[in-house]
Amino acid sequence: MRIVSSTVLAVRSAEGRTAVMACDGQATMGSRVVKTGARKVHRIHEGRVLVGFSGGTADGMTLLERLEAELASHGTLRRAAVELSRDWRTDRTLRRLEAVVVAVSEEGLFLLTGEGDVIEPDDGLVGIGSGGGYAVSAARALLRHAHLPLREVAEEALRIASEIDIYTNDCVTLETVTW
Repeated sequence: MRIVSSTVLAVRSAEGRTAVMACDGQATMGSRVVKTGARKVHRIHEGRVLVGFSGGTADGMTLLERLEAELASHGTLRRAAVELSRDWRTDRTLRRLEAVVVAVSEEGLFLLTGEGDVIEPDDGLVGIGSGGGYAVSAARALLRHAHLPLREVAEEALRIASEIDIYTNDCVTLETVTW
């Protein structure tokens, strides 16, 4: 049985000075919840970059370690993301990893996949995992109409996603970074 981690949301302010990444804590194995407080969001590169993953836990952690190594080597998140995505797509071992990664820094917000994608969203919102679409929808509505701080937007969006998606719980972990 495959262990799955579910929902991560990244929100970057319009002026690009602050970002918040939130995740739920649920990890499942098949149809069973095996952990309710899993941590899917991490700080890397001396705390200046937030990264999160959805998918297989070992695969996600491997990709985060590789991204951190690429950051140390290249110095910029954009370049590190491109290099990791290229390696992920072409390397025989990495190609088998089943996870999706989101990373945010002062440079921007990026979604990375094993298909070779490095996507920078137009509106500063990315949601991954089974509840990612619900979380992005909720965050977008809150940003347009509620005028809340980013941290509250991310937390409430995850809680809303947890009410809809069975693989997302309401045990929310939040990380904020300001540049």
